Amino acid sequence: MIKRVRAEGFTPSEFHKICVSALVLVAVIVVTGAAVRLTGSGLGCVDWPNCNASSLVDVSSQHSAIEQVNRLFTFVVGLAVVLAALGAWLRRPRRRDLLMLSMALVAGIPAQGIVGAIVVWTDLNPVAVQLHFVLSMVLVAIAVVLVIRSSEPDGAKRVSAVVPRTRHRVRLMVVWTALAILAGTVVTGTGPHAGDEKARRFTFLSITWVTRIHSVIVWVAILMALSLLWHLRRREHDREVLDGPLTLWICVAVAQGGVGYLQYANGVPATLVALHVALATTLWATSVWLWCSTSRAIGDARSMIAASHAGVRRRRSVAETADEFGELVDGGGEERPD
Repeated sequence: MIKRVRAEGFTPSEFHKICVSALVLVAVIVVTGAAVRLTGSGLGCVDWPNCNASSLVDVSSQHSAIEQVNRLFTFVVGLAVVLAALGAWLRRPRRRDLLMLSMALVAGIPAQGIVGAIVVWTDLNPVAVQLHFVLSMVLVAIAVVLVIRSSEPDGAKRVSAVVPRTRHRVRLMVVWTALAILAGTVVTGTGPHAGDEKARRFTFLSITWVTRIHSVIVWVAILMALSLLWHLRRREHDREVLDGPLTLWICVAVAQGGVGYLQYANGVPATLVALHVALATTLWATSVWLWCSTSRAIGDARSMIAASHAGVRRRRSVAETADEFGELVDGGGEERPD
């Protein structure tokens, strides 16, 4: 396989699978990072890149082991992202948009490392922790776009798939979703799961008021979704285009809201908070998918002709193979007399 890739490059299907793997790992590390905070292991390693002043790796305590595992998992994510960039370079045909997106993912990994170092050096400053999560959401968005673009035809241009009013409503919905997630990071920075008992927290509002503001923003995002649904009732084409991501968004948002109220009523248990973070990541990825669905890729005449010729060549090859097989069956491969 390595020889074939070096000679012919990755096929579009192979590269798409690489992108999906990178997206999954980028999303998973958001949850593992939250697990570090939820277990109070944010300062399990008090230095960076070393775990402490004397050791690069230290698993002498539970907190340091949890933090260490998350740091090591970052290398796995980095490997997947680098493989995506390498795949974009080796993909045939090579595409500039895929190269740019994959390189943005690669740049995001060391950026996350730098922000992670600042988090440790500032003893879990809530602003630094918040920036760490926001940057993770940016990387998730890039990975989603990369997965979508990698499945589109080569040599295509993007055109609007819905009417401008539908696109405007989707934009509002995505913006309010982003604000809801950002408000959620403020709740985390104010609440009990800041990563360590001695970690600083936001103090400009009480946890009760911060949670209420977060809840209001979530309800506005849901109202935007309902407004979009009402708008789509008479636009069959737009409804068909957005059906998949919009249905998933509503399902995840309902589950997310249910978990949010449940964790608030039960004293914010760590398990429910971890599920809340996982659902928030899924909701954001779905929001990006929804926004990308408002446009579609259309191949130009050259790419369509090339695809048509490729299809003809494949059908001709299959027909020739069938003829040869028929001759072997009928005459054993020997020339028959007239």
